[in-house]
Amino acid sequence: MSTALWVVAPYLMIVLLVGGTIWRWRYDRFGWTTRSSQLYESRLLRIGSPMFHFGLLVVILGHVVGLVIPEDWTDALGVSEAMYHLSAIGLGTVAGVCTLAGVAILIYRRRATGPVFLATTRNDKTMYVVLVAALVAGLATTLLANAVGGGYDYRTTVAVWFRGVFWLHPRADLMAGAPLGFQLHAAIGMLLIALFPYTRLVHAFAAPVGYLFRPYVVYRSRAPRTGARAPRPGWEPVTGGRRGRSG
Repeated sequence: MSTALWVVAPYLMIVLLVGGTIWRWRYDRFGWTTRSSQLYESRLLRIGSPMFHFGLLVVILGHVVGLVIPEDWTDALGVSEAMYHLSAIGLGTVAGVCTLAGVAILIYRRRATGPVFLATTRNDKTMYVVLVAALVAGLATTLLANAVGGGYDYRTTVAVWFRGVFWLHPRADLMAGAPLGFQLHAAIGMLLIALFPYTRLVHAFAAPVGYLFRPYVVYRSRAPRTGARAPRPGWEPVTGGRRGRSG
């Protein structure tokens, strides 16, 4: 079971992520979209969408720092363990609460607004369930294991296992000895990443890079035709037929 979860599952996740992204790009480019529902409702969207996206961006950056950057590197930069621990709890809690509140608003909007709910597919519902589960598990791990439980140095276990996946040497024993909350969060996270290219979340890979290099659109006014009367501003007067007197 430990080998299946922490050795086989990560590579299966990578295959589904890369293969699904390539498949969507080749055969479903028109479906590579968020299927925006802004026309149906915009008030709640203006509140929930920025909270979710900016909070999720901070959450992702926090995971990159915690899992990718080794502990020796932060020590060399003069970041003590207490400083790192405090910043991770504070920033992670704020970002997690913001992201969870944002997705809660978006789910409420999707359920309470009739046209938006009718445009919601089973794929969307599955995505929301897994996404919320990953956010709740991560936030609970941050608060319970670190803030309340006295702290757990995941950079010596979970982070080492994570980097070992890419070095083709994942250490399942490190994850097997991690607290249950971290195991649950990692398992749900892998499931979310595996589902990523098959849901509307794939739009995160569609950065409009070409927009930065495309030529300017030139607008030219239509030149008046030779001999034509110059255009007048405002409304053209309405003229009737010739008026005469009946005999």
